[in-house]
Amino acid sequence: MVHDTAPRSSSVLRSTSFLRLWTATTASGIATWALPFVLGLAVLSRSITAVELGVLLAARTAGFLAAVPVSGVLADRYARRQVVLWSGLTSAVAAPVLAAFVGDSLVVAAIAAAAMGAGQGACRPAFQALTAEVVEGDQRQQANAAMTLSVRVTTLVAPGLTALLALVVNTEALLLGIGALWLVAALVPPAGTGLTSPGGGNGFVADFWEGVREARRHPWFLAGLGALTAVIATGYSATGVVLPLVSRDRYDTEAVLAGALTAYTLGALAGALLIARWRPRYAGWTALAGLALYGFAPLSLLLPVHPVVVVAAYAVAGLGIELFNVPWFTATQREVEPSKLARVSSLDFLMSYGLAPVGLALIAPAISSFGAPAVLAACAVICFAAPALAALVPSSRDFGPRR
Repeated sequence: MVHDTAPRSSSVLRSTSFLRLWTATTASGIATWALPFVLGLAVLSRSITAVELGVLLAARTAGFLAAVPVSGVLADRYARRQVVLWSGLTSAVAAPVLAAFVGDSLVVAAIAAAAMGAGQGACRPAFQALTAEVVEGDQRQQANAAMTLSVRVTTLVAPGLTALLALVVNTEALLLGIGALWLVAALVPPAGTGLTSPGGGNGFVADFWEGVREARRHPWFLAGLGALTAVIATGYSATGVVLPLVSRDRYDTEAVLAGALTAYTLGALAGALLIARWRPRYAGWTALAGLALYGFAPLSLLLPVHPVVVVAAYAVAGLGIELFNVPWFTATQREVEPSKLARVSSLDFLMSYGLAPVGLALIAPAISSFGAPAVLAACAVICFAAPALAALVPSSRDFGPRR
């Protein structure tokens, strides 16, 4: 049973400020996705080696992780719009440097990749906090759904378009195009309402821990973040490592891999469209139930099922992840003290996506030690159990106090 309490106000898509914000976040999302894909194409064209690709992606991840907490503090001290500007410009300037030295000087290219990762990481909490300034409270769920829709559409159509572009332009030109996208992300966003304390602060560490204390005031946030981190570290790792192996060894075709990843994106699109208007009676429990649906992905890889079942499981996982993401972002923007929102958001990104590489690094050795069936079973259990445990926290029912 649900309460259809969708806002009666005009659509957020009629707001010029939101459309500018949406355009900027979409540009940053495309640029973020495109960098590893373009570098992968460079390996195929023999412009760089697989080892160089690994170094560049590692440098990018390191830059991302280093910048996220710094940006959270800065975006709560100063105007979020300015943090977005300098973050985007950092990546925009780094892109032509990477284009000039990729395949030539690995050291300089790695520094440029780290700078691009830093720009990417710095803009995430700032964009999250800026959304709360630009969009009214009753429209934020619709706004967050619109933003995630653009990410999913990009994931669906961009690989083919980029591959076609690679037929007529080289890697350097594609990297310059990524730089242009970062310029859009830097220059297009609107000004916010200024919910910060400009120039204030008691030192970086003290300010960051103040954000941690704010997060601890919300038990639902800590519980949900723990569940999200567990699902990403296990379920995503199974997708990244085991799905290609199962597609090759069990089904003897790459079609299962391609079909599952496409189904995941289509499911996420459906989830974003659904949650844009749906207002569940218990929003938090519904979101956590959606997050638990990811458990069907490793479960489908564990069992000797028809390939259609694997594809369907990934479609369900994609649907569920957006049923979680949109209410999660909306609740964070609603419940967290506005002047500390960027720091809490940075903690979110740092814990959930920051630990994903750890899961990817550990799953292959775990499979070697315990076997794929045991590891997949453990991943499925964690994906189902972590959200269920988070739901036991009373305030998780609504992601905040009951209204």
